[in-house]
Amino acid sequence: MATDTLTELFEEHRPMLLGVAYRMLGRAADAEDVVQEAWLRWTAEDRAAVREPRAFLVRITTRLAIDRLRQAQSRRESYVGPWLPEPVVTDFGPAAPDTAERALLADSVSLAVLVVLESLSPLERAVFVLREAFGFPYGEIATALDRSEAAVRQLAGRARRHVDEGKPRYDVDPVERRDLTERFLAAAAGGDLGGLLALLAPDARLVGDSGGKAKTPRRILESADKVGRFLAAVARDAETLYEIRFVEINGAPAVLTLADGRPDTLTQIEVRDGRVQCVYVIRNPDKLQGLAGAGER
Repeated sequence: MATDTLTELFEEHRPMLLGVAYRMLGRAADAEDVVQEAWLRWTAEDRAAVREPRAFLVRITTRLAIDRLRQAQSRRESYVGPWLPEPVVTDFGPAAPDTAERALLADSVSLAVLVVLESLSPLERAVFVLREAFGFPYGEIATALDRSEAAVRQLAGRARRHVDEGKPRYDVDPVERRDLTERFLAAAAGGDLGGLLALLAPDARLVGDSGGKAKTPRRILESADKVGRFLAAVARDAETLYEIRFVEINGAPAVLTLADGRPDTLTQIEVRDGRVQCVYVIRNPDKLQGLAGAGER
């Protein structure tokens, strides 16, 4: 097969392969590395042995992601403070023209779901991603993972139950979420404790991820009072002039704060019944460097 044809076939499937790898690993850089390795194996493979290019590429990408995920899980045991996925700007564009399909893609890549996926075994996570996010048939997943279809169905059932138990069970209108994000940002930036408490649910949580490289709580804060007081204190102590941008991150609105032109903090909220249920704060510079050009100025 000609080199141009090989490249065209791979590029046709690259967005899907990146989507699989990112949902498996929670890091865009790791996903890129996995897809690059899949490309190398694709170019080295005996063409006569590849009857279904998509199936072959998905199988290689998934297995590489599983191997990398097992390595990453041991590293995360020594991670300083809570761990959150690396945020990515989402623009599904023509890949999801249907509103329902776009909603499914957004949900499968949300920070809340990716956090829950961290608690699955690598095989459960692979099955969940391939089945729930991309709709692969059980038989094709079984071939990709070298498991029986019955075993894959069992893995899928366990993974789905676990995710359903762990992820937020509420839908929010995007316009409402954007409006609440703006009001929450204004209250937080102004150190308005009363305004924050009015927006936070009584059992609100704040999850901060800095990897020990910036100031965030080393433990998850629980209760509106603790979350509100922390955010108000941060505003009072701020000495730097920040630039604020709104971005769509992992399928939902978020706020990117830049200091001296560099991404400093990403904040995203979960909403339930018109109140802020959870606040995600990412300050690990390694996870934010890819967002420098994102968002509305």
